[in-house]
Amino acid sequence: MNAETRRKEIITRLTGLNSPLSAGKLAESLNVSRQVIVQDIAILRASGYKIQSLARGYLLENEKAFARVLKTIHSDDEVEDELNTIIDFGGFVKDVFVFHKAYGRVSAPMNIKTRNDIKSFISDIKSGKSSLLKNVTSGFHYHTVIADSEDILKDIENALWEKGYLATLKEFEPEEIEKYKKE
Repeated sequence: MNAETRRKEIITRLTGLNSPLSAGKLAESLNVSRQVIVQDIAILRASGYKIQSLARGYLLENEKAFARVLKTIHSDDEVEDELNTIIDFGGFVKDVFVFHKAYGRVSAPMNIKTRNDIKSFISDIKSGKSSLLKNVTSGFHYHTVIADSEDILKDIENALWEKGYLATLKEFEPEEIEKYKKE
């Protein structure tokens, strides 16, 4: 795992926690030294993440408390617009995942908070560094979106519906998605 991927994983693991996570536990789970984690935290702080150092570990400050999983579908050319829509309405794209018939749930952290994060992601995809995860499931994919309020999440959902990016959940979809189905 390279440093950039490791730092994204640190943010993913700290996101939504109510109690601190120690550098030692992070180091052990990411197979690096505690000092590497301390350095990564310093770099993440310099990048704008508000990470508290507490006696028992690290905690993200003012972390957004409302989350929703959204099922989306769109073309490769619409990825940037989809992500910009979420960010522009005040959302944070925590991850992307798909349910593959053979592999089950396949996920990747995204940690997209800004348009610059989106530009970097799109650049990596266009460079051939990787391909979009949605393409292994005929375009269907899910994002965990975090926001400051349920109203923001509803606004994001409505905007994605209007653009035709939101897909309807099916009866056979995994149980963990059921709780996010529109009532």
